[in-house]
Amino acid sequence: MDYHEAANFLFDLRRFRPKPGTESTAALLAHLGDPHEEVDFVQVAGSNGKGSTARMTERALREADLDVGLYTSPHFDDVRERVRVNGRKIPKAALAEYVASVKEYVEDKAADGEAPTFFEVMTGLALWYFGREEVDVALLEVGIGGKYDATSVVDPVASAVTSVTLEHTGIIGETIAEIAHDKAHVAPADAPLVTATTGEALEAVREQAGEVVRVGDSTDADEAPDVRVEYRGRTNHTEAAVSLSGPDWTVETEIPLLGEYQARNAGVAAALARQVATHRDLPESALDADALGRGLRKADWPGRFEVMGRDPVVVLDGAHNPGACEALAETVSEFDGEYDDLHLVFGAMHDKDLRGMAEALPTPDRMVACQPNLDRAEDEEVVARAFDEAGAGEVLTRNAVEGAVENALNAADENDLVLVAGSLFAVAEARTRWTRAEIPKRIRNLDDAREALEGADVTDPGVWRMRGKAVHRVLKTRVQVRQARYLKEEMLSLGGECAVSGTNEQDDQNVDVVLMGTLAQFKRLAGKLDGQPYGLSVFADELRDALGIQTDRERRSYPWEEGTAVMGILNVTPDSFHDGGRYEAVEDAVSRAEEMVEAGADIIDVGGESTRPGADEIPVADEIDRVVPVIERIADADALVSIDTRKAEVAEAALDAGADILNDVSGLEDPEMRFVAADHDAPIVVMHSIDAPVVPEKDVHYDDVVEDVIDELEEKVLLAEKAGLDREQIIVDPGLGFGKESAESFELLGRTDEFHALECPVLVGHSHKSMFGLLGEDDDRTAATVAGTAIAAERGADIVRVHDVAENVAAVNAVEAADTPERFEE
Repeated sequence: MDYHEAANFLFDLRRFRPKPGTESTAALLAHLGDPHEEVDFVQVAGSNGKGSTARMTERALREADLDVGLYTSPHFDDVRERVRVNGRKIPKAALAEYVASVKEYVEDKAADGEAPTFFEVMTGLALWYFGREEVDVALLEVGIGGKYDATSVVDPVASAVTSVTLEHTGIIGETIAEIAHDKAHVAPADAPLVTATTGEALEAVREQAGEVVRVGDSTDADEAPDVRVEYRGRTNHTEAAVSLSGPDWTVETEIPLLGEYQARNAGVAAALARQVATHRDLPESALDADALGRGLRKADWPGRFEVMGRDPVVVLDGAHNPGACEALAETVSEFDGEYDDLHLVFGAMHDKDLRGMAEALPTPDRMVACQPNLDRAEDEEVVARAFDEAGAGEVLTRNAVEGAVENALNAADENDLVLVAGSLFAVAEARTRWTRAEIPKRIRNLDDAREALEGADVTDPGVWRMRGKAVHRVLKTRVQVRQARYLKEEMLSLGGECAVSGTNEQDDQNVDVVLMGTLAQFKRLAGKLDGQPYGLSVFADELRDALGIQTDRERRSYPWEEGTAVMGILNVTPDSFHDGGRYEAVEDAVSRAEEMVEAGADIIDVGGESTRPGADEIPVADEIDRVVPVIERIADADALVSIDTRKAEVAEAALDAGADILNDVSGLEDPEMRFVAADHDAPIVVMHSIDAPVVPEKDVHYDDVVEDVIDELEEKVLLAEKAGLDREQIIVDPGLGFGKESAESFELLGRTDEFHALECPVLVGHSHKSMFGLLGEDDDRTAATVAGTAIAAERGADIVRVHDVAENVAAVNAVEAADTPERFEE
């Protein structure tokens, strides 16, 4: 079964109305052989905050070296986002395999009038995949209520109810107490339920669940909480300090989720994680205060008071009911005095209390109402009326979220605040402005064309018909179905072509498209999109930028702006895989650096800790002692100096000693690293890495290794961008050899140019790697490395990272001479 067939099958299940009870999900799992029975599950219920809490718990447990699954809803762009293992989305191949195994069963049930719903089948997918991947623990975000939710088919080892407000009153209860009583059914049999509820909700939770672990702050009047939380306010524009304490433990950390309510969610997450550790009989050191704090700080979660930029401050928040809007207003108040005008972009569903939300939010100076691309989205005129009645200043309407965001950003001054809210669906559409990638495809022949089209899940007839039209400029991206239809119509009228994914049967989902045409056709297409509805005018600008049409990029005088720069590797370690021990002495290291500069290196990359398989992590102080003396000696050399480290403290010391660039092979695993780079206005290399050091025996599945790596790097790039760096300063490294087979590393190398979809410089690190063993190069890999450098340079690499500088400089020069011989006149 093809992926597009599987995805369409799942989405088509939305025609069946939700029904209470777990029987349907249990029967589906029994059909599959109950694959989930060996997994420990944690359920997180609540009116607000359950997704954030599930994410924080998941990230904390991963710090204890557990394999952890996460099931949440809704998705932002891709249905696979709902099911993750160790942070990675379920592969397309696995989703298709699952649907193939349940399709006949679901159709038989439908014929009997007992079809499982979309959410039930998606829950089955999550539990099936977690069992197949043999995860240790899986976090399940409850859908609606608790007693009758599909996720309640499991027997959890720990559970929580985060908060209770009036919601889904026609389904789970008409009062706060009734709703809380329903949600409390997620309580585990052998552990107290964790909750941050208060008042009558807490009373109802206790009545149903019995013993509870209560999370709260010192202002709670009724009784002292079991887990005390203190929200200490923002430490920067994206993080806040929190203090959490239990009977015998305390955690002081920052979290990447602003708002006092997120401190309570962090307290719930910490209590849940500790319950799981106790259940699994983990040693106390596995999830001590440091590990718990690290996990909470790494728990970034899109669309929850997510600060996308400064000048102006841009915030995305999925607040979708009056209670959530009250909490959002409280968090916005933390910025009081730091902005002039408030610009609000708001889109909501038609079953929400618009007047209640408008009253709860701070009064905007300017408001743009919009309609998300969903059948149940409220009309923008209705949204506008609610805010006009609530006293908003200027009120405008736009028929698409992207256009509304563009309008607000254009109207805002750098000292203003732009807030997007109303629903996670509106936030998801707004977020594409920062996350959508236009991937250039290298099409040399019909086979390349066929692969590009199949990679976008185009149907077989579509592939056959369009492959001959793709041998020129080809761009793959992801848009709304209505945008795809418009693009196809306009591209055809210009003599080009547009192939659309077979998942286009779902009008409210995003789909892949492959645009094919000459540069002139693309230029005219961009012109025709200007001023069009549905956010197409925004896409026109992205199209120009992706193809370099009428755009001038900011230049910062970095060496890679003039062509492929050569980064020379200087390992001052005893155990690196190629040259460990040769430059451990400072004098030897300085001499080697001088040799590389003389040979033409543009950058010297100094590393004090090996990431080879099996390498041990060294203390921060030891790493600083290795690298800082060398950096101080070579800081004035005729080349930039880079520090190769995974630790923010080492990076800070290196920059203070004279380094210019950070090179983080862990891909910002240390959450402080991005802020160190931003504070020093230093470029940073962000590598795609499953593990650093490399774990050779780990089996990692990719549907398309290049596009999967681009997808996973996008969020890392966005983290660095939100810290204050420009994309011109964020250098992406595909991570050849790190969690990739040799053939996959070669594919990354051969498709280097596609990584420019991230709008960042691209670094290729291939020097002397084991991937060349695929060619029989097991001893001296110098020649293979030089050949790899030529391929990387010819395919647009901005930086190549190598050991043998002179040989690789020659390769880069040869490629540049072939492209621009006038630069090498005699």
